[in-house]
Amino acid sequence: MSAEATNPVSAADAAVTDPAVRRRGRARIDLRRIGRAALLGATAGPAPRDRLPDAISHVAEAHRAHHPDADLSVLRRAYVLAESSHRGQFRKSGEPYITHPLAVTLILAELGAETTTLTASLLHDTVEDTDVTLDQVRREFGDEVAYLVDGVTKVEKIDYGAAAEPETFRKMLVATGNDVRVMSIKLADRLHNMRTLGVMRPEKQARIAKVTRDVLIPLAERLGVQALKTELEDLVFAILHPEEYETTRALIAGNPQAGDALGAVAEQVSAVLREAGVGAEVLVRPRHFVSVHRVRLKRGELRGCDFGRLLVLVSEDADCYAVLGELHTCFTPVISEFKDFIAAPKFNLYQSLHTAIAAPDGAVAEVLIRTHRMHKVAEAGVVALGNPHVGQDTAEQPDAADRQGATAQPAAVTAAPSPDATAGPDATASRADDGERVDPTRPGWLSRLLDWQQAAPDPDTFWSSLRADLAEDDEITVFRADGGTLKLPAGASCVDAAYAQHGEAAHGCLGARVNGRLAPLGTVLGDGDTVQPLLAQDTVSGPSPEWLDHARTPAARIAITGWLRAHPESAAPPAETDPRPLVNVTADRRTGAELHADLEGEPAAVRPAGCCTPVPPDEITGFRVRGGSVTAHRARCTAVEAMRRLGREPVAVRWGDTAQGRVTLVAESFGRPGLLADLTEAIATAGAAVVSATVEPPSEQRVRHTYTLHLPDAAGLPALMRAMRDVPGVYDVHRARRGTSESRRA
Repeated sequence: MSAEATNPVSAADAAVTDPAVRRRGRARIDLRRIGRAALLGATAGPAPRDRLPDAISHVAEAHRAHHPDADLSVLRRAYVLAESSHRGQFRKSGEPYITHPLAVTLILAELGAETTTLTASLLHDTVEDTDVTLDQVRREFGDEVAYLVDGVTKVEKIDYGAAAEPETFRKMLVATGNDVRVMSIKLADRLHNMRTLGVMRPEKQARIAKVTRDVLIPLAERLGVQALKTELEDLVFAILHPEEYETTRALIAGNPQAGDALGAVAEQVSAVLREAGVGAEVLVRPRHFVSVHRVRLKRGELRGCDFGRLLVLVSEDADCYAVLGELHTCFTPVISEFKDFIAAPKFNLYQSLHTAIAAPDGAVAEVLIRTHRMHKVAEAGVVALGNPHVGQDTAEQPDAADRQGATAQPAAVTAAPSPDATAGPDATASRADDGERVDPTRPGWLSRLLDWQQAAPDPDTFWSSLRADLAEDDEITVFRADGGTLKLPAGASCVDAAYAQHGEAAHGCLGARVNGRLAPLGTVLGDGDTVQPLLAQDTVSGPSPEWLDHARTPAARIAITGWLRAHPESAAPPAETDPRPLVNVTADRRTGAELHADLEGEPAAVRPAGCCTPVPPDEITGFRVRGGSVTAHRARCTAVEAMRRLGREPVAVRWGDTAQGRVTLVAESFGRPGLLADLTEAIATAGAAVVSATVEPPSEQRVRHTYTLHLPDAAGLPALMRAMRDVPGVYDVHRARRGTSESRRA
């Protein structure tokens, strides 16, 4: 889209054109020849209406290869408008500017884009850089083309200043939410600009490369457009890491026989499959520069087979598993390398079987197994899915069911799932219930991105959140307690799950149950976990600054930051105190329950044991202690058994006539504002008096309250404990016991 790009032979191009390291790939457009054709077209007058201009013949040829029946007349009209409107504009390399939209359109045509996308790509800079208006595009080419052109048109820098770039991407992503073809055009546009970045100042090259690395490459990955993603990675690699790039280039150039090693394994694989009667095409797939660099960092010294992988293409899904069985039978499999992305597709529509085999000579080769349809989607991603607004009859186009099945829940079987099994009405309904769009060109991650971007308060927050969100390159599925599912980035915590499920209501989250067990909010979730956020019933509770340490998703971080900004008192740092201080609250000390011991001679003083704090009508037993007094324990107190093992004789004790008593209760809760007040109110409402209270500081969002209470009637203890458990945030109340982890629940 930039008119500043040029066309020098970059280091990446030099490496690719070197005969010693030439690698298979898409043919590149000859920009200078097309530029001359465009100039001739401009000076010699328009081409006759019955034929295409020479400059667009490459696009037409590539388009007809994927769409034999395509109507090319609209492409001719789009080219004529683009060429006439850009006439007189030149790139910094001196080439006519029309060469840029032509190159972008050719990239998309080679990926199999349909005619509407190609029409919009030819016109994608006209509204931004010429006098052509959006209304004119709409009148001549329709609403769809106008929408796509508007989606990739930058916002005016004079209106947005430094925020122009993030606001342009925000506008583009919102448009992509309705039509993913907007981002397809942008990715092809950036690829051509990256190919021709040579005459830019080094600092500007680095800035553009960083945005490409942080935003556009992750978007290409998420949309499944691997053909664009891999080349963008190599171009960014050459600019941002020139030394590592040169090392990798020299490594590839120094191993010209690397393809022979893979070729030998490919011949063995082909022979095995022919003998088994499995029809398959076995290809050697060289790694691109960044892939070779990553393998070198992982494995150290590289061998011949490390410079590429084998690609096995078959016709049907079941054939993929047949190939896998033959390979694992006739070769030694490397089990740790096996991955089944057919039964469990990636979130970017990618489907394939991955494995690695050791040939008889010891060479280990990685193998990708997929159908031709899977390969097309793996390379072109959403571009291969065509127009998302056109309904497709699955009876006439069986691939439509397959494409929908690519986003369905995987079948829990080891055999290849059929399209019917993965894309049935039940699966579709469940996905709709989960809030994920069934349309594969509007994946769940894009819907979530569009949701949280609305809450971003300013362009800087949006820009930083977008980069952080796109940096998460893996996704997990967790189950809600009500049976639905949530898609979250790997490493997400209960905080993220709470905001994903409840939105701003998650401000009152007190904790969570993960797989049925209570867990702090910072617990990291794993794929397949069941999570149930526990919410407070009041409207006072809110997040603490510590939640930001656990939040991974932009939706959670933006919501928490917004609440803390609106409630600055909650974000204030606590006063400096000694580690884990105790807060003591005292009240009137009253007489405890009356206890009597049946002893010969003078009666001894009898007091309740502090370890189990018995109250009427607990069954009790006593033991003499130093000083001649008697301590009364609950009959099931562990101290009773310990005393008996020591040979201590029990003393018969009994309750007096009074029903009052003193008891120590421990309340386990999740921390929130006002919790202490609510608990003491519940205690007072039950008629109990607080003798003392100890509140420990929060640990992982959990707080322990210990209350010593005087009960006017000990028979009301169970009701009091139930009332305390009903306080929002309290998840357990039990009688205190000292020196042991055992406790008795009422």
